[in-house]
Amino acid sequence: MSDNGVQDNADSKPNESISVNRHESRTEMERAIAEKQLRRLRSRQLSAQTAWFGLGMFGVIGWSISVPMVVGIAIGLWVDSWFESQRSWTLMLMVLGIAFGCVNAWSWIHRESIARDQTDMRKQNEANKDQTGTI
Repeated sequence: MSDNGVQDNADSKPNESISVNRHESRTEMERAIAEKQLRRLRSRQLSAQTAWFGLGMFGVIGWSISVPMVVGIAIGLWVDSWFESQRSWTLMLMVLGIAFGCVNAWSWIHRESIARDQTDMRKQNEANKDQTGTI
């Protein structure tokens, strides 16, 4: 081993090790650039989503739960007024409306999540294509 910490080997060729190191460092650099570019794209996308977007999303989820609940209560009150029974149709249909609304909200959030993931994958693929095409 020499003074600078590099192993001296009579069989190895210095030019080959330098070219291998340059290739490895280039692929590492390409990978780092791709990661930075992906982070930059994500931050641009997230910066476009303001607080109003978040409030709007809460509103959509709230309405998707509250509307079926109110419809269930209205139908339950109508059924209770026409048919006397020991059970409260209002409560049963309210719970059914809440359950339907929760399933509806979950499916909407799930669809939005899938759409966002597909958009991220498409942008990542485009970034990878651009990067490999330019180097």
